[in-house]
Amino acid sequence: MAKDYYAVLGVDRRASKEDVKKAFRKLAQKHHPDKGGDEAKFKEVTEAYAILSDDKRRREYDTYGQAFAGGSAGSAQGGAEFGGFDFSQFQQGFGQGGVEFEFGDIFGDFFGGRQNARTRTPRGRDISIDLEIPFKESVFGTTRKVLIAKTSTCDLCKGSGAKPGTEMETCTTCNGSGRIHETRNSVFGQFTNVRTCAVCGGSGKVPKEKCPECKGHGVRRREEEITIIIPSGIESGEMIRLPQRGEAAKGGVAGDLYAKIHVLSHPTFHKEGANLVMRLPVKLTDALLGAVVSIQTLEGKTLEITLPAMKRPEEVLRVRGRGVPSEAGRGDLLIKLEVALPHKLSAKSKKALEDLQSEGL
Repeated sequence: MAKDYYAVLGVDRRASKEDVKKAFRKLAQKHHPDKGGDEAKFKEVTEAYAILSDDKRRREYDTYGQAFAGGSAGSAQGGAEFGGFDFSQFQQGFGQGGVEFEFGDIFGDFFGGRQNARTRTPRGRDISIDLEIPFKESVFGTTRKVLIAKTSTCDLCKGSGAKPGTEMETCTTCNGSGRIHETRNSVFGQFTNVRTCAVCGGSGKVPKEKCPECKGHGVRRREEEITIIIPSGIESGEMIRLPQRGEAAKGGVAGDLYAKIHVLSHPTFHKEGANLVMRLPVKLTDALLGAVVSIQTLEGKTLEITLPAMKRPEEVLRVRGRGVPSEAGRGDLLIKLEVALPHKLSAKSKKALEDLQSEGL
């Protein structure tokens, strides 16, 4: 039974050459044996692409079906058969124009050719640290200095790897291109893999004399003090990102530093959004009659609060502008009043309460 190459690739018979290529790329990546795919299916889609990507063979296939000279019927001529496809026929056309370019373009992706051919700026490794701060500092913000051992740009050569005052010369390994081309053969032809030159780091230049501090690497491992600004209102578990304060890379950009903040709990206060919240036990008599009490704010200041006679066992007082600072202003301080019942009553206190009880209170 003749194969329907259009069905194999899942495209319409009027599909453009670019549509055929896109369909093949997707299926080839899915079924490629090196990626754990189905080898038989991979050969089938390769056969279909080899026919439909070539204008002349596609016209013959559309006219005569699989019996045309480029189809599997041609395998009887003694060529190497590749999944029902006469690969010798394909090899005759390989290198005569479009097919070689298309296959080199697509399979270069599988073997790293296209991806590595792009010149990429080296980037250093990211660093993550944990930082523990008191609750007060999480509310009002603070500045912390941390000492980190990491790969940093060499102070002496400023990252060039050259001894100060020394000229740079062309790298003989890559001949100044900054890239190394590695060519290998496969069943589909030659594939070229391009990688960054390890000697010059992609710059194409090397120093005549290496820096005595970093030995020509441009970077070296050392301790570096980094200042971290912690904003007000930060929550426990939040991350602070410091761009390019991670590990350095020769001829490139440094990675980032991430500081994960852990906020210690406070015995009196906690946060609810932009508001600070505290609980205040109130004596029974103060709850019934009202009073003036003194509290210590989170800043350490003494604040006098007038307590009105409470009408419920728990009430909340709001002191505006004493909460968490932010760009939009400052939140409020919420004081949750709780009636503190006495643990032991004197005879006099008990008699007074009994008198109140007799009055229906």
